[in-house]
Amino acid sequence: MERLKILTGNSNPELADCICRHLGVPLSKSVVKRFSDGEIMVEIHESMRGMRAFVIQSTCDPVNTNLMELLIIIDALKRASASEINAVIPYYGYARQDRKVAPRAPISAKLVADLLTVAGTDRVIAMDLHAGQIQGFFDIPVDHLYALPVLVQYVRENIGGGIAVVSPDAGGVERARAYAKRLGASLVIIDKRRSGPNVLEEMNVIGDIKGKVAVIIDDMIDTAGTLTKAANVLMEEGALKVYGFASHGVLSGPAIDRIAQSRLSKVVVTDSIPAHENVARCDKIEVLSVSGLFADAIKRIYIEDSVSCLFS
Repeated sequence: MERLKILTGNSNPELADCICRHLGVPLSKSVVKRFSDGEIMVEIHESMRGMRAFVIQSTCDPVNTNLMELLIIIDALKRASASEINAVIPYYGYARQDRKVAPRAPISAKLVADLLTVAGTDRVIAMDLHAGQIQGFFDIPVDHLYALPVLVQYVRENIGGGIAVVSPDAGGVERARAYAKRLGASLVIIDKRRSGPNVLEEMNVIGDIKGKVAVIIDDMIDTAGTLTKAANVLMEEGALKVYGFASHGVLSGPAIDRIAQSRLSKVVVTDSIPAHENVARCDKIEVLSVSGLFADAIKRIYIEDSVSCLFS
C-alpha cells in the first residue's frame, strides 16, 4: 500500500488517526492554517505525485469552514498531481436540503456535490446520508456506507431481546426496517408532524410497543427535540425502556441537556462527528467508533475489491 496517502483537515483528526491505525499507515504530513483575515491555507509536506489520496473530513460544525478546508485540500492534491482523490466524508453537511420544500428554496445538497466534483474529487465515501438519493447528485462514484453493523452489534451485546425498533418518522421507515430485520424485532413507526424546522407539533405511535424495549433508529440527532419527545410518547404507550441510536451525533443547541433530563435510558452515536466537550458530562450518551468500518472501505477501494460485504 505504498501509494496510499491519508490526509485530514481540522474537523475530525481523532477519527483520521484511528483509521490510520487500523490501516497500519501514517497520516500524511499536512497543515491547515488561517491567514489573519480567516482565509484557509493548506500546506502538504509530502510528495503526492501519482499517489491515491483519501481525505477524511466531516462537514460538521463549523460546516462552512470544514467544507472549504475539504475543497482546498482536494484542489491542492489535484495540483500536486495525485493520481486519484477520494473524499471520505463520514458526515455529509447540507444533506437535509435535498429537495425543494418551498418555492424558491435551494437544493444545497446538490450544490455541495457539484463543488466537490468541480474541485477535483474522483470518488466520495460517505456514511448514512440523510437521503439515499443524494448519491444521484454526483456524477462520480459514491460508496455509501452504513453504521448498521456497528450499532446492531451494540444492541445485541447490551440490550438483547424483547425489543421493538422504532422509526421516528415516516422517512426513516426503510432504515428502521433494515435494523428490525437483522435484530429479529418488530417495527414501530411514529407519525411526526412539524410546523417548521426543529419545531415539532404532534406525535402518534403506529404499532405495538407495550411491554417492549424501544430502540429508536435515526440517521442523526440534532437538537434532540424529536428523540426526547418520542421517548415520552413511547413510555406513555407502555414501553419498558427507550434507547436512542443515530449514526451522526450533531447534538447542537440544547440537545445534551434535553437528553440528560429525558426518559431515555441511553443514547448511542458514532464518532463520525467529534464528540462535543459536554458529552463526557452526560452519562446517557455513548460514542461508538466507525474507524474500522472506514478503514475496511478504504483498503477495499485501494486494492479494488468489493465493499458490499460492509453493508451486512
